[in-house]
Amino acid sequence: MNAADTAWIMVATALVLFMSLPGLALFYGGLVRARNVLSVYMHVFSIAALMSVLWFALGYSIAFGEAGPFWGGLGKAFLAGVGPDNLWGSLPEVLFFAFQMTFAIITPALIVGAYVERVGFGFVLAFSGLWMLLVYAPVTHWIWGGGMLADDGIFGAIGTRDFAGGIVVHETAGLAALLLAAMLGPRQNRHTPPHSPGMVAMGAGMLWVGWFGFNGGSQLAADGGAAMAITVTHLSAAAASLSWAAWERVKYGRASLVGLVTGTIAGLASITPASGFVGPIEALAIGTVAGILCQEAVNLIRNRVGIDDTLDVFAVHGVGGIFGTIMIALFGAGAWIAQLGALAIVGVYTLVLSWIIARGVALLLPLRVDAESETNGLDLSAHGERAYDIVS
Repeated sequence: MNAADTAWIMVATALVLFMSLPGLALFYGGLVRARNVLSVYMHVFSIAALMSVLWFALGYSIAFGEAGPFWGGLGKAFLAGVGPDNLWGSLPEVLFFAFQMTFAIITPALIVGAYVERVGFGFVLAFSGLWMLLVYAPVTHWIWGGGMLADDGIFGAIGTRDFAGGIVVHETAGLAALLLAAMLGPRQNRHTPPHSPGMVAMGAGMLWVGWFGFNGGSQLAADGGAAMAITVTHLSAAAASLSWAAWERVKYGRASLVGLVTGTIAGLASITPASGFVGPIEALAIGTVAGILCQEAVNLIRNRVGIDDTLDVFAVHGVGGIFGTIMIALFGAGAWIAQLGALAIVGVYTLVLSWIIARGVALLLPLRVDAESETNGLDLSAHGERAYDIVS
């Protein structure tokens, strides 16, 4: 065990959890109408609690067990055989478990942004739990757990390069979000603006800081690689913030706060898979392009395709993660066939399994609330409380 590595990953684990609680909850909560803000908090916090228990029970074993190329098996279910003296590299394995648990929390939590303001709470929990076990955990095994898409897998000696989750986190969450948004249909009065841009900015700031643990911690060591991952993460976020705002100014004559910080998230999502493989110049290029690319993806999904992905999960996280994964090959840090092949395999698997899970859960639990509940807001109709005396 290396004490410095252990200390850094303890900090990184807290930072990644901080991204979800409260970062993502505030970011998403500010973007919805005031009558739905508490429901967003409820979704994110409940998912964090449920994923923690499921990751302990089954998810970690499926992702990082040693059963074979397709899944890890159940040999480590309930942390069987994992004690304080067991190591994963230079780390206590129980710490590696905890670090990866925070990724298993935030990935289904990202999907929340696609279905807020109209989804049934029971459906959220059932879908998220099954999705984490049947989609996220197997894909994690394929790429990070030594499975079929890793080195010496189906793509040969040089397997898929995904440093911190462009495929594992952002592609899977983005595609599942797009699918659920299409299944749900649009909200009533879908063009209502965010109720609290300031809350959005606070959440985005917490996500930006927490992302240092997300990407820097994925080095699993306190070394120069982790320092470079943090540096390129910051530069990509900064470049995407500026390019998104500049592109807004060109198109609409003004730059918005919500747009600026959405660009921040686009830059962070795009650098995530590449953060362990590129330098500062490449990071600036990735972030600059991501700010414009993801903004145009938002316009495409909203206005041309007409899918009400409420908080643009696919356009920002999905497109950003896919773009960053391709950039690894473009900058020579990965093989084209492995990067594109993994994107295709994981994409098809995610869409098919997400559809099956959603349809199965919808047979037992309502996918969408009724029109009256949606009009009154989910805070009151689903949870019996509200954030404000005057509901807007």
